[in-house]
Amino acid sequence: MKPKVILTRKLSDSVETRMRELFDAELSSDDQPLSAEQLVEVMQRADVLVPTVTDKIDAEMLEQAGANLKLIASFGTGVDHIDLHAAKAKGVTVTNTPGVLTEDTADVAMALILSVPRRIMEGDVRARSGEWTGWSPTGMLGHRINGKRLGIIGMGQIGQAIARRARGFGMSIHYHNRKAVHPSIEAELEATFWEDLDEMLRRMDIVSVNCPSTGATEGLLSAERLALMPNHAYLVNTARGEIVDEAALAEILKTGGIAGAGLDVYQNEPDIPYTLKDLKNVVLLPHIGSATIEGRHAMGDKVIINIQAFLDGHTPPDRVVAAMVS
Repeated sequence: MKPKVILTRKLSDSVETRMRELFDAELSSDDQPLSAEQLVEVMQRADVLVPTVTDKIDAEMLEQAGANLKLIASFGTGVDHIDLHAAKAKGVTVTNTPGVLTEDTADVAMALILSVPRRIMEGDVRARSGEWTGWSPTGMLGHRINGKRLGIIGMGQIGQAIARRARGFGMSIHYHNRKAVHPSIEAELEATFWEDLDEMLRRMDIVSVNCPSTGATEGLLSAERLALMPNHAYLVNTARGEIVDEAALAEILKTGGIAGAGLDVYQNEPDIPYTLKDLKNVVLLPHIGSATIEGRHAMGDKVIINIQAFLDGHTPPDRVVAAMVS
């Protein structure tokens, strides 16, 4: 018999078709997020669960999972929505889909780096409003990014991809990471490593958040750290909302402590506080960093490869439990 594979959200037609060919795949027809109770119910019936980053799977839920559940093949790069310790204790392997969203996410981060200082969204609103009276020497003045210092928090694949784009715009690359990247990468990017995040924040014109969401990075950009940034600086976050103190960010933006922000992620998605929505110096996107047709197909292919390798008795190429939990 084919293994029971349950998808929590609708994926692309080609991916779902391949799933149906290979497995006893139960699809999500209405594409609505499952409640905790619904997730437990499908985990009691599945051999393989294919959740997304919107599905929060904690220890209590895993404890209630059926005996047949042996693999959680997550559709996404981050795994902070799954209790990995509990999964390991339950004997459930967890996989993800790394490496296929790097360029897409870097594109959106670069778009925000361009959009916020140049007030692109404000300009769009003004052009559509009918209030625009024509070109003016002092109209819609923003800041150029050429020659500015970009501070990247998290110099992994996405951080490096952003750095390559930013160099093309004449920016100076700085970064904070758990450790310095290989000297050859530093040389290629002409990047300066800052071991002390606070010291880097004090000197940057634009800061891009690209580190993973972990216990160590939750609230990393606190009110105190945001206050270190120069008042002409901009913050861009395409990583996870939990990394930035959202209330503190709204307050410092409102009072002019920093010049602006570009956000694609939020603490309590899909809820975005009105303290951010009401500000003109913020560009808000609906978590579209990875939202390309090509990226979604590649993610689906990785999910299928991980499932097939696991069912064939091999180590899935993107297993994360053994690597991340000691």
